[in-house]
Amino acid sequence: MISDAPVPSRPVIGVLHPGAMGAALGAALKPRAGGVIWAAAGRSVTTSKRAELADLIGVPDVAELARRAHVIISICPPHAARDVAEQVAAALADRPDRPLYVDANAVSPATVNGIGELLGADRVVDGAVIGPPAWEPGRTTLWLSGAAAETVAGLFTGSPFTAEVLGAELGASSALKACFALQSKAMPAVWLAIAAAAQAHGVEDALRDQLAREGVDYAAAVDTVTARAGAKAWRWAGEMDEAADAMAAVGVPDGFSRAAAAIYRRLAEDDPTDRANPWGLRGGR
Repeated sequence: MISDAPVPSRPVIGVLHPGAMGAALGAALKPRAGGVIWAAAGRSVTTSKRAELADLIGVPDVAELARRAHVIISICPPHAARDVAEQVAAALADRPDRPLYVDANAVSPATVNGIGELLGADRVVDGAVIGPPAWEPGRTTLWLSGAAAETVAGLFTGSPFTAEVLGAELGASSALKACFALQSKAMPAVWLAIAAAAQAHGVEDALRDQLAREGVDYAAAVDTVTARAGAKAWRWAGEMDEAADAMAAVGVPDGFSRAAAAIYRRLAEDDPTDRANPWGLRGGR
């Protein structure tokens, strides 16, 4: 148990919102929680089913979750992180005992620091999940920073998520995530840019042949990135926007991430039945 934590030993934990990662986080926290709750209002049938399978407890809405929870974990698309925090802040207006708020979204340090200003920097923990939704140990790390990072890390002891504390500085985990995302999502996007340009210029076959002479499998490279992004391309675009802000904040050129965001947006909008689409972005064929 966590004897010196600013939360009860068996806290009520709220998850906003239980997508694939949120459901895994919620399930991981159940052994140390008095209850893991989620806000059902406006959520899809798919989200409801995930929450049910993870054995999470539904409450009517975000306001009710914010009133009941001792710890709130926000895990949502990057572009929605601030809005979710504002909803929680509004619900907490009359609550004197503020919960811990873990922003586990792929956002920039500036975004998470803004959330700290909104909810209280000492009550906000910056979180960065690197790896897939964890149902078994050894594959996924949850990096944490902020004044209460150690407390949150303790909640994950023995869980499938490996919790690592970066320190007390709010924004450190988000900075790490942004740097990681630059190599895991921005660099692969270069292959999509190559494919789009080669298709548009009508030189894709020649490029494939030339790369084969260099020992590079063009089709496999492009297909791998396209398959990885898949239905998540719109979400990756938002992550690249936030990563670009993190780069720009410290004077590092942000064009790589901005370009990757634009490419993933094109991929998300691409119609796979339109073979005349000059962007292509449907793999190496």
